[in-house]
Amino acid sequence: MKRRAAIAGIGFGLALAVCILASALSFTSLAGQFDNNVYDFLFRAMPARQLKSPAALVVFDERTFREHGGVRSLRASLAALLEKMAEETPAVVAVDLTLADAGDAEEDARLAGAMGKTPNLVLACEMMPDGSAWQDPVQAFREKAAALGHVSTLAGPYDDVNRRITLERVAGRQRRWAMSLEALKRIEGTGEILSSPDDLVVGQRVIASRWDEGRPLRVRYAEGSIPSIPAGAILEGQEHASLAGKVVFVGITATSAVPDRLFTPLSRGIPVPGVEIHAQAFQTMYAGQFLADAPASAALLVTLLASLILMMLLALVRGWVAWAGAAAALVAVHLLPWALFERGTVLSAFGPVSASWLALLAGGAYRYFFVRRSLAASEAATARYQQAFHFVAHEMRTPLTAIQGSSELMARYNLPDEKRREMGMMINAESKRLARMITTFLDVEKLTAGQMELRRTEFDLQELVDTCYQRALPLAERKQIRITSEVPEGLRCELDRELMEYALYNLMTNAIKYSAPETDVAVGAADSGGLLRVWVKDQGMGMDAEEMKNLFRKFYRTARAEKSGEMGTGIGLSIVQQIVEHHGGRMEVESAPGKGSAFTMALPRTIH
Repeated sequence: MKRRAAIAGIGFGLALAVCILASALSFTSLAGQFDNNVYDFLFRAMPARQLKSPAALVVFDERTFREHGGVRSLRASLAALLEKMAEETPAVVAVDLTLADAGDAEEDARLAGAMGKTPNLVLACEMMPDGSAWQDPVQAFREKAAALGHVSTLAGPYDDVNRRITLERVAGRQRRWAMSLEALKRIEGTGEILSSPDDLVVGQRVIASRWDEGRPLRVRYAEGSIPSIPAGAILEGQEHASLAGKVVFVGITATSAVPDRLFTPLSRGIPVPGVEIHAQAFQTMYAGQFLADAPASAALLVTLLASLILMMLLALVRGWVAWAGAAAALVAVHLLPWALFERGTVLSAFGPVSASWLALLAGGAYRYFFVRRSLAASEAATARYQQAFHFVAHEMRTPLTAIQGSSELMARYNLPDEKRREMGMMINAESKRLARMITTFLDVEKLTAGQMELRRTEFDLQELVDTCYQRALPLAERKQIRITSEVPEGLRCELDRELMEYALYNLMTNAIKYSAPETDVAVGAADSGGLLRVWVKDQGMGMDAEEMKNLFRKFYRTARAEKSGEMGTGIGLSIVQQIVEHHGGRMEVESAPGKGSAFTMALPRTIH
């Protein structure tokens, strides 16, 4: 359970890191362009519904310019156009032409007169480049207009594609509404546009738009939804669609004369003139086909959830189910912007999408390395138990041999009662020794795996040395080796007695095995520098520096030990080191070829 909780904690940490990284990247130009591309794709994939609208375009196209005097005769042509249009009684006429400079007096007078006959005339105004004031039509024209509307459009960000217009602009502390919004106000017949920080109210229509961003409106472009009539057709009296009751947007579409041309999500590489953008904006508001931006907190929440779901699936779920779930979550994240767009909400897609892919990569990498680590741990455990088997075979051979030999003698021969009693006691002692050995072995394995705590008890160190001495004495007597003790009386310690008995006995038997006959082995102890130091010194074959580097490696035996003919597996010293290190101590070795060795167990001070 703890392991699973630890894995979940790692997964949560990785998910949080992925979320933070993806959120930070969401503010880059790369993220902005990505969101733009996703928006344009969804826009084309889910076109706006074709609804009836009173909007109509009357445009000065290339033919009209060519046949009616071009730009030099524009005001005269516009005056004639407005006069003819007035006869058809349109509901609103919005003229997207900049008329800020005085022209020919006669032409301006005629144009002002035509404007006076035009109902609900909305004229264009533009903000000065420095934002200090408005560039309005000349006074004679302004007096005839029912309203002035700004014609600013927004390109981008990060490209030249128009996706939004601003409904409100302020210059020189004077607020102006967009031309399309003024046209909507006129067709609705409302007196004022009511504004709040979050929306605008025009008649019965509520338009969600934040004031602190210039009240942006996403234009829901629809191809072929607004009829377009060449101005030349009206000027020449040709048959055309009726303008009665229409909201007519008048402007220039001729590429040789119009400066404000922008791409749209539907333009397919061909820029769209500003007058068409304003007409589409009007239609968006009139039809109520709004696209609202999801708040940044929603994108952040989706980013966090995507990171968490993917990371937890890959961290906690096993097998193909994890990958199937991750794939499903990844698809869901990619489909979410589509589903929301279909319901009129635009979600910033970069954060969730990048977070889902980053989480997939991070989760996959974690899963890969976690599996490799588990495999390595499994292989280490297998190797440890193989080593344990060798240890058992090596260490238990002596008591088993004694038990087997004694039991065979008792069964084969009619021994005297005293001898049978002696052998029985030896079998009992060796059996107990074997049981202690098994217990010690299991304890060492548990300590190595971190599954056991030391069983510390207080005891006299001399008693421990005496016990090991009695066990090692038969081996020493066979080689006529004398064991001496240099342990101070009354030196007490608080250690795991069984483990320390195994460690000291192993050092003593090693010293006896690899020493020449008729030499000395000394066992000593001292309280030195805050440490309890227990050592075993021999007068054996010794070792060089290179051999001492590998001395505590499992299964390692020196070349001299191999040539000595003594049986061994190279496990004992590695276990001794583990026992000492689990007590918080260290092993120290002093040796030289032909001069013997000294093994010291330096243990933390636990002396009373």
